[in-house]
Amino acid sequence: MRFPPAFLDEIRDRVPISSVIGQRVAWDRKKTNAPRGDYWACCPFHGEKSPSFHCEDKKGRYHCFGCSVSGDHFKFLTELDGMSFPEAVEKVADMAGVPMPVRDAQEERREKERASLTNVMEMATAFFQERLQGPEGAKARAYLRDRELTPATQQSFRLGFAPDSRNALKEHLAARGVPKADIEACGLVRHGDDIPVSYDWFRDRIMFPIPDSRGKIIAFGGRALAPDALAKYMNSPDTELFHKGNVLYNYARARKALAKGGTVIAVEGYMDVIALAQAGFENVVAPLGTALTENQLELLWRMAGEPVLCFDGDKAGLKAAWRAADMALPAVQAGRSARFALLPEGKDPDDLVKAEGPDAFRSVLADARPLADLLWMRETAGGVFDTPERRAELEKTLRELTSRIRDESLRYHYQQEMRERVLSFFGAQRGTRQGRQDGRPGQGKAPPPGGQFAKAGGGRTPITESLGRSALVKRGSEGMSMREATIIVALVNHPVLIDENFAHIEFLDLANSDLRRLHAAILDAMAHDMANDRQAVVAMIERAGCAEIWERAVGLIRRMRHWPALETAALEDARDAFSQALHLQRSARTLHKELKQAEAALATDPTDENYRHLIEIQAQFQDVQATEALIEGFGVSSGRAGRA
Repeated sequence: MRFPPAFLDEIRDRVPISSVIGQRVAWDRKKTNAPRGDYWACCPFHGEKSPSFHCEDKKGRYHCFGCSVSGDHFKFLTELDGMSFPEAVEKVADMAGVPMPVRDAQEERREKERASLTNVMEMATAFFQERLQGPEGAKARAYLRDRELTPATQQSFRLGFAPDSRNALKEHLAARGVPKADIEACGLVRHGDDIPVSYDWFRDRIMFPIPDSRGKIIAFGGRALAPDALAKYMNSPDTELFHKGNVLYNYARARKALAKGGTVIAVEGYMDVIALAQAGFENVVAPLGTALTENQLELLWRMAGEPVLCFDGDKAGLKAAWRAADMALPAVQAGRSARFALLPEGKDPDDLVKAEGPDAFRSVLADARPLADLLWMRETAGGVFDTPERRAELEKTLRELTSRIRDESLRYHYQQEMRERVLSFFGAQRGTRQGRQDGRPGQGKAPPPGGQFAKAGGGRTPITESLGRSALVKRGSEGMSMREATIIVALVNHPVLIDENFAHIEFLDLANSDLRRLHAAILDAMAHDMANDRQAVVAMIERAGCAEIWERAVGLIRRMRHWPALETAALEDARDAFSQALHLQRSARTLHKELKQAEAALATDPTDENYRHLIEIQAQFQDVQATEALIEGFGVSSGRAGRA
């Protein structure tokens, strides 16, 4: 039986390859980084004592660096277990919870027809490419040159030109023996009972071939060159090959690029994707001229658990972000959400990378905010909550929002998160109302929504002090704590600490997102047996694009004169400082979680018992902070800091 490629893609995407292989091997605890989907084991195909067999969930592939075997889910089962290919497919489908396709003679016939139609689309693509390079394409080439797309980029995306003719493509295909019915079935001509003579669908347009998940051309997008064209952009009509709401532009290339790491980025249009690819961002896709659909969001989640949805930084972009958030909310679950990034007002990704370079777009991505932040901002920005009725209305709105989440566990955590935000928000507002009564200026009104998520300057005021400290308002990285910076800098400068403390380091809980990136680079170094050498770890940090973060962390240590974490410190001093910092970090993070739970419990059930419990946790938390302050001041007061 021949299995449809879409079926094989679906079950491969639903089942991590580590789940298939993990039934037959034991993963190496030190080299494996399960949160990143990176696994190592002793090869099941040949005897070995040290693990050289590697599999990666993002790629859906395995490879042994000892005996060179490699493959996907099905090849592993056929070669190791001796299954036939259909048996292997059936096993993976069962793991995915997807029923096996029933043999359907009609469907097989349609599959052959689709294969025939993709050949016609390939011929059309070549025709448009040739016309772009010919005399007719001079105006189109000038346009692409003005958009600063290099010839290499144009060739990579197979850009073309549809001449200003009603019959050029139709006659070209007919001359090569393509039946009229196939030309019509591909959506390349306009036809019907009310059209006596069919004519080319695309005329006088820059042509963007649209590939499917396997890279086969299934449709086109066309950008008009005439300023008075009825539609600036238009797509092929829906056909046997193409359904607009089920396709993402550049999906196949972006999925391949994700093998290098990172997440998928969704932008608004063809030119944004191409310009970003030329600037080095290959993991970018776009919907086809319409708002993101549920099927397209599902495609994004197949590629990455937390895609970044990037929108233009104007009111329309913000509204588009809200629509996407509402669509995603019911389907989010653990390991499956989204982050939202807004560009500077008046710029799209193409404009931004041309004017300010790739780093400007990286900064936009770094500022991407979680779904919870976007929802909170939408419901509170610009609002006035100075009466019990208005506050109750906000709470009701947030309850209704979070109730849409289908996953029970995540729904609970979202409800808890929103309760904590409301508690902090209204507590701060009571403080500001009191301030106004005392004659001091207060802030009873939340800032209005605008082209950016929110800013602490520029005449806008954070809703509360708590929100002002949140990731929603605070652009860029959070402030690094001395304790967390000490842990990471000491690990890198004294790699022997990594091996000594492996069990704690693997699941290290850090509040600062930049330091979490350095932590991930350290784990990568461990996975590749490079964590025993300082230079190798630093090189891994640089390859991960975290060199600037590393310099900031070291700079903080030097400014605070915390010399035991530096490279020049003796190992025993580094070990003492690291052990103290790690102990305080684990205590503080545990107490932080307990504190949030106690605050939520008091908000929902304001009993004396819950109040006393909250006070106890706060006291313990303050004890840890006081101990940390004492330890951090020790080197300075004793004069030992001079050794740095």
